[in-house]
Amino acid sequence: MNFPQARDFLFSLRNKGSTYGIDRMDAFVRALGRPDKDYPIIHIAGTNGKGSTAAMLESQFRSAGYRTGLFTSPHLLFLGERIQVDRVPLNEDTITELTAELNLQARAVAGDDWEKHPTFFEFMTAMAMVCFSKHEVDIGIFETGLGGRKDATNVVDPLLSVITSIGLDHTHILGETVEKIAGEKAGIIKPTRPVVLGRVPRPAREVICRIARERGAEVFSVEDQFGDAVENYPTTNLHGTFQRWNAATAVTVCQVVEERFSGLATGRAEALHRVDWPGRWQKIPLPCGRNLILDATHNSEGCCFLEENLALLRRELGYEPWIVAGTLGNFRARFLVPVVQRHARGLYLLEPRQPRTATFSMMRHWLKPNPEISVVDATLEELFPEENTCSIGRPGETIVVTGSIYLLGEVLERLAGQETGIGAALQDLP
Repeated sequence: MNFPQARDFLFSLRNKGSTYGIDRMDAFVRALGRPDKDYPIIHIAGTNGKGSTAAMLESQFRSAGYRTGLFTSPHLLFLGERIQVDRVPLNEDTITELTAELNLQARAVAGDDWEKHPTFFEFMTAMAMVCFSKHEVDIGIFETGLGGRKDATNVVDPLLSVITSIGLDHTHILGETVEKIAGEKAGIIKPTRPVVLGRVPRPAREVICRIARERGAEVFSVEDQFGDAVENYPTTNLHGTFQRWNAATAVTVCQVVEERFSGLATGRAEALHRVDWPGRWQKIPLPCGRNLILDATHNSEGCCFLEENLALLRRELGYEPWIVAGTLGNFRARFLVPVVQRHARGLYLLEPRQPRTATFSMMRHWLKPNPEISVVDATLEELFPEENTCSIGRPGETIVVTGSIYLLGEVLERLAGQETGIGAALQDLP
């Protein structure tokens, strides 16, 4: 098997779709010999902030001299971004080797029933477990894909669980209230294993704490430790109030496990200011003279923080930025479009090349009448005509690209001159 063959095989699993639940994943990891039990795991769920918190944790552990395994999703450009050892993504050769190795067990588990074959996300989760075992990591940090209770990652028995935030997203699967969503996220809490809780709405906190009590799991609350004032929260090189909340969550996790992992407190501040997490208010100066900011924003909670950041940017610049926006589904467009319209000098709409994309008509439905702001239905080729080139505005001006993380990946592919569709294709079904 070569990498194109491995890529095509993994793509076929994506097209298969996914059945929400952990029974198939449980059978798969058992067939693999439970590689996830070879190292301690921190398991992270939450509506927003999972990836940023995971990156902050990884930075702190690695800075303290520990070998880290980091599993997150989705990726931006290359599949290997999902599985990293000491922040080095898997390369094509390793992905190819592990795909061939794992598929032997996957086929044995599935037998003649294709529905029992692991899905794309399940396969990638298992690949991370095996990879981290082979590299003998000191700590594995796993981010859930969707929800918690029935997420494929929930087969792990973690050292500690983390719930970063609770907001309305994936309501057709997780429930239409914060209480129901909190119950799904709290499904990662394991008996007697501590749980670190980020800032969440009061009703969600009550649900999570009740489930923790039932399971004998001690709760360590960021709000109890740091209070309400943002000034009390740790700073980080990632931008915005929400990232300071995530930093507090990561610090609290390290405090809870410090007895087992000595040295985490040393260099903590420096580690939090060396976090690399693309697509979160990521600033990219382009050779064409424009300044690009990429920020993934995919739900109502995220849009609140996007609005805060755009208001701050307006004060910094002295004018409104140009904004490029695109998302998945009408529900997300409902929250994103009014925010970007309020803060845009001019607005360009894009349709991500993904299933359930929000169409131009969907996004335009949420626009308010405002003749002073132009709104253009655009394509990637029009806005980013050549490598490292943007056609919007003039040299020296700032352009914000926001909405779906899949859209950000497509823009980065275009800017890098690598628009193959491979990055976009090898994604979870959104």
